[in-house]
Amino acid sequence: MHGLLMKCMKRHQLTDMIYIGSDGSITKRRVRLLRLRKDSVTAYCFLRQERRTFKIDRILSVRPVYGHEKQSG
Repeated sequence: MHGLLMKCMKRHQLTDMIYIGSDGSITKRRVRLLRLRKDSVTAYCFLRQERRTFKIDRILSVRPVYGHEKQSG
C-alpha cells in the first residue's frame, strides 16, 4: 500500500481511495496526496473539501484516477 501511495503522490495523480473510519463507516474518497509518513498520509479530500490525514492501516484500497475519470468525479 505504501508503495502505491508513494507512486501516486510522486506523479501528482488524483487517487480514489476506499477508507474505513474510526466509527466503522466506509467511504470512497477522491484525494490528491500531499505527504506520506510511515503510518499516515495527508491529502486534499474532495469529498470534505479540505486537507485530511488518513491512517494507512484504515485504507482498504487505492486506485489512481486516469484521463476521462477526472471529469466525472
